[in-house]
Amino acid sequence: MDGFRIPLGEYVAAAVDWIKNNLEGLLDVISFVVKFLVNGLTDILTGTPLVVVIIIAALIAWAVRSVWMAIGTVVLFVVILGMNLWIPAMQTLALVIVSALVAIVIAVPLGIWSARNNTVRAILKPILDFMQTMPAFVYLIPAIVFFSIGVVPGLVATVIFALPPGVRMTELGIRGVDSETVEAGQAFGATPGQILRGIQLPLAMPTIMAGINQVIMLALSMAVIAGMAGTDGLGKLVVEAISTVNIAKGVEAGLGIVLLAVYLDRVTAALGTPNEYRSSLLGMLARRQSERRESSADAVATHS
Repeated sequence: MDGFRIPLGEYVAAAVDWIKNNLEGLLDVISFVVKFLVNGLTDILTGTPLVVVIIIAALIAWAVRSVWMAIGTVVLFVVILGMNLWIPAMQTLALVIVSALVAIVIAVPLGIWSARNNTVRAILKPILDFMQTMPAFVYLIPAIVFFSIGVVPGLVATVIFALPPGVRMTELGIRGVDSETVEAGQAFGATPGQILRGIQLPLAMPTIMAGINQVIMLALSMAVIAGMAGTDGLGKLVVEAISTVNIAKGVEAGLGIVLLAVYLDRVTAALGTPNEYRSSLLGMLARRQSERRESSADAVATHS
């Protein structure tokens, strides 16, 4: 048995070399698009006056959750500013936003397809298991071979690592919709597309948003690994702190990642359950519209 060996690694390396040699044009296009999106968003975040960025972030928190969340957002960003981490924090935020959006655009349609097709589900399940259990550092190896050092391999590895929860939670949400509700829609002659848009997606939205929340959190957790690939941001500072055993620098950069995670987690969690936060701007607007409709209905009933 000493001579028995299955050279899977060599097969994968050969496949990576083939892709590198034969799909160079496609890889260049992907690299250009990723750099354009991440660098463009980074320029917007860093070029905008920081007071404006903080106000916008606070308004978003107030709109989806509460005024206290808005105040907490201001405190979080002031702490980041006070640690002199504003630029790397915005670089990390840009990477997380773009990678999460890419993962969501891929994950939600795949999750819907998997929920509506058992064959697709059977094919995707082992692939998602592989993506979730493979150490994230391994993704950097082919990504660096394809795209060299920089933001692109960091984003590619982040998308691969963060995508599975979005697919699984979308599938779970669609499959969890009450079958009697779907059958009622079919009885009224609704097409599969109408049932999906009008019944399944609205009812599954809390579960789907929970998956999107997990995608964003996993994308942010990849910041350090992306920093190892040369991606600018808080993750790169953590890597530098590890290499120089700089405790203060590592703690501050790590705390910056935690503060961004707290903000993104609270905002995306609130989007999944908007009715729970009646003090939010959106909740107050929805309540006022409901009261106006009720008063209009009462007026019509009184007049008639």
